[in-house]
Amino acid sequence: MPRVITPLTDTQVKKAKPKEKDYKLADGLGLYLLVTTTGSKLWRYDFTFEGKRKTSAFGRYPEVSLQDARRRHIDARKLLANGADPAATKKAAKAAIKAPTANSFETVAREWHAKHKHTWAERHAATLLGRLENEVFPYIGAEDIGKIKPPQLLAVLRRVEARGALDIAHRIRFQCGQIFRYAVATGRAERDPAADLKGALPPVKGGHYAAFIEPKDVGPLLRAIDDYQGSFITKCALRLAPLMFVRPGELRQAEWTEFDFDNAQWNIPGSKMKMREPHIVPLSRQALEIIKELQALTGDGKYLFPSTRSPQRCMSDNSLNAALRRMGFEKDEITTHGFRAMARTMLDEVLQFRPELIEHQLAHAVKDPNGRAYNRTTHLQARREMMQTWSDYLDGLKAGARVIPFKRVDE
Repeated sequence: MPRVITPLTDTQVKKAKPKEKDYKLADGLGLYLLVTTTGSKLWRYDFTFEGKRKTSAFGRYPEVSLQDARRRHIDARKLLANGADPAATKKAAKAAIKAPTANSFETVAREWHAKHKHTWAERHAATLLGRLENEVFPYIGAEDIGKIKPPQLLAVLRRVEARGALDIAHRIRFQCGQIFRYAVATGRAERDPAADLKGALPPVKGGHYAAFIEPKDVGPLLRAIDDYQGSFITKCALRLAPLMFVRPGELRQAEWTEFDFDNAQWNIPGSKMKMREPHIVPLSRQALEIIKELQALTGDGKYLFPSTRSPQRCMSDNSLNAALRRMGFEKDEITTHGFRAMARTMLDEVLQFRPELIEHQLAHAVKDPNGRAYNRTTHLQARREMMQTWSDYLDGLKAGARVIPFKRVDE
């Protein structure tokens, strides 16, 4: 005969003591009190669902009384009778409570990140998300994004500033501004409160032009440029910037009449150079390919990179840096001018080219042992080889290959 289970009483539950092993006090129909060796008293319900033995937890005594446990037991049995798994239903309900609402800052921020991360380097995308998870979500993540006010966001930034990370605080304000503007565009907010916080934080002290100088960082940057979704003209300029590493103003003002395709070189007149001396930029095979692609679009005009407002003007001085910002790179990570620092550092330390070749190609003031300034054609053949080697090396980094440093090229 089946064993008859006598329902528990409040006194039995209250007086239950721990033993050498965990044990159960049954209340009937699968409900029982589990008494552990540490003295914890836990309500449990054992049941069978789709042929599998399962257990649902109803809480701890005395927080959950005997009567409360029985009510939860009844509710669970009703679910089971209707073909639902009580344990899975409970888990889903808890997840729904914890899950951000459709209009919460966290939900919108994660959606914004998911839509843009393919345009960023993988490392950069992870940094942006980690910054939100650590610095922003714990404080305003659950808030309706359309109701967040500037003082709430400022409080988040002040916490970061207070620990001495002022530059990070500025980055977070910029990043939150992008998220709020995305919320405006998708109809979940009316305005961007981050815009009201301009000037609320102390400025970060300036320094050298930001640049990536580690090979492991350059590959993702180049891939991000190749994936740029903006203007094709801007994309061409971004692709050429690391290959030729001229000053941004020299690149923007490049004119078609200055290019000698027969000799694969760009002849920049002295009037456009900082040192007021004419300069030659040897064109690698990769640079020529990009320039010829661009020629089909702008070759009938004056400038390689004309302004969108007038073909008689070149693109604005902020176009390329703005494109880098749209790609997710911040101004203290990389600027257009930073491509020069990238080339100077890696040509020297990785590819081991002679410093005078590098400096001459950077159009810096370089003098021979007798103190005379080199002219524009000095070491031209060696510089041609250097520029091709540099382009090939960048291709390797972009492809993600393990690139072994080249040996120094001698004249």
